[in-house]
Amino acid sequence: MIRVLIAEDQAMVLGALAALLDIETDLTVIAQARDGRAALALAREHAPDVVLTDIEMPEMSGLELAAELKSLPRPPRVIILTTFARPGYLRRALEAGAAGYLLKDSPSDRLADAIRRVHAGGRAIDPELAAEAWTDEDPLTDRERQVLRLAGEGRSGPDIAATLGLSDGTVRNYLSEAISKLGARNRVDAARIARARGWL
Repeated sequence: MIRVLIAEDQAMVLGALAALLDIETDLTVIAQARDGRAALALAREHAPDVVLTDIEMPEMSGLELAAELKSLPRPPRVIILTTFARPGYLRRALEAGAAGYLLKDSPSDRLADAIRRVHAGGRAIDPELAAEAWTDEDPLTDRERQVLRLAGEGRSGPDIAATLGLSDGTVRNYLSEAISKLGARNRVDAARIARARGWL
C-alpha cells in the first residue's frame, strides 16, 4: 500500500483528491494539510511514501515544502500538482527535489499512475513542460527572488529590509538588479514578469 499525504489549500480540491485516490486499491491517503507548514509537520509525524502538493499555499509554498522534506530521515517522494503550466516552476520544483509535476487538468487516472511511478523511483513530468524548462533560464538569484516576491506583494523597501534582515540600500540594489535582468519598467512590472515565467 502506497501511503500518500496531500497538501492543498482549497478545501474542495483537497477533498476531491482524497476521494479520488482512496478509490485506488493500492493507494491510501494518510493525512491532509491546508498549508505547507502543516504538511511538513504531518510528514514528520506520519512518514508518507509520497507527498502530493500544490505550489501556492499559505505559510510555505509547495516548492519550499519539497526542499524541506529532503531533510527528513526517510524523505518521501514529492509530486507537484498545480494549475501552473510554467517552465520556471517546473525547473524550480525539480531543483527542490520533486519527482513529479502534473497539471490539475490532467486526466484523473494519470495522477494515480504518476504516484505509482514516483513511488517506484521514477519521474512523472509533462514532457512538453520538461523540454521548455531548460530553455527558459531563470536569471534571478534566490535573494533577488525573495526581495522581488515581497515587493510584488506591495511591501515597501524598509519593510522588505526588516523582514529579510537587510539594509535599505541592499534591498534597493537587489530590486535594481532584478528590474534590469528582466527588462522591467519598475519593481511591480518585474514581479509581474517573473511570476508569469514561474520564477517567483
